[in-house]
Amino acid sequence: MKSLEIKGILREAVGKSNSRKLRSKNMVPCVLYGGKKNIHFTAHENTFRKIVYTPNVYLIKLIIDDKEYNAIMQDIQFHPVTDKILHIDFLEIFEDKKVKIEIPSQLNGFAEGVKEGGKLQFEHRKLKVWGFIKNIPDILEIDITNIGLGKGIQVGELSFENLELLDPQNTVIASVKLTRAAKGEEIAVSEEEVEEIEEGAEGAEDEGVAESKEKAEKDESQTKEGEKTRKDKLKKKF
Repeated sequence: MKSLEIKGILREAVGKSNSRKLRSKNMVPCVLYGGKKNIHFTAHENTFRKIVYTPNVYLIKLIIDDKEYNAIMQDIQFHPVTDKILHIDFLEIFEDKKVKIEIPSQLNGFAEGVKEGGKLQFEHRKLKVWGFIKNIPDILEIDITNIGLGKGIQVGELSFENLELLDPQNTVIASVKLTRAAKGEEIAVSEEEVEEIEEGAEGAEDEGVAESKEKAEKDESQTKEGEKTRKDKLKKKF
């Protein structure tokens, strides 16, 4: 993992009042936990820019009053209006203890579905992993070459050496969606089928009209023959 050094100052007092005073001076209250005891410290907000405003994850060397600690950023709180950093939690890490951390994922390859006109959707850009810090990479590389149209790749299909993935197995990381261009052929086929159906319906309608006309003419002829027979019988009678 990439590493970064941050220098902090041990806090002499804690509490809401002290935290407000620190923030008024653009200092950020922080806590380092995970070791024998929690350590409260502070540092200027500009110190954290490299670890906050980036998708990368860093192994941080915290130097607090000349003492060094290895840590990762575990949680961060922002002001709801100004977006200023309000508080940061750090987790102290050790070589012989596993750690849970979110790592950025990177898609590699040219998906088959994209070649066919589909659109690639990157749906899950970070994955939670569990492992020793020495085995955790900067990024998780994922091959998407075999993703076809309307298909995707899920967490359950992945495996990384010496790492356990903690996200649900059915979590979709990336997929290839059908686009209008990709649907073009299917739409064309559907239109041809509709035309055939319409032509068949028109043919059936014409045939039905012809049959109805023929039947009407036949009924009219039978009626005329019946009337003629009746008149002939009357003439013979008189």
